[in-house]
Amino acid sequence: MTQDVHGDFNPGLPWQKQQSTRKIIKIRKRLLKCYIWSTALYGAETWTLPTLDQKYLGSFEIWCWRRMEKISLTDHVRNEEVLHTVKEDRNILNTIKGRKANWIGHILCRNCLLKHVIEGKIEARIEVT
Repeated sequence: MTQDVHGDFNPGLPWQKQQSTRKIIKIRKRLLKCYIWSTALYGAETWTLPTLDQKYLGSFEIWCWRRMEKISLTDHVRNEEVLHTVKEDRNILNTIKGRKANWIGHILCRNCLLKHVIEGKIEARIEVT
């Protein structure tokens, strides 16, 4: 009994073909995360993310997985099924949150103006003339 890439029974594919298909998918996932996401999320540490932008980022993530698997929107495949197919979770927003946390930690280690602004240690003086 053999299974294809998605875990379904497929007696037509030999074992070697399945292994090479799995390797190709693994490489595609790594390329997507390395090149596409790093380009799309450039400077995400400093972004403010309203709810609408979070929705757009989630849509972009699903769109990338659909393109990788060559699943059209007209195929009426649900997003959860696409994520199950590629064996991934929605994690683009978690990636951004992690980058923000690393950036804040980096800024707070240094003694600079931005650190004082973030900590609120700058005294405001208003001069009325």
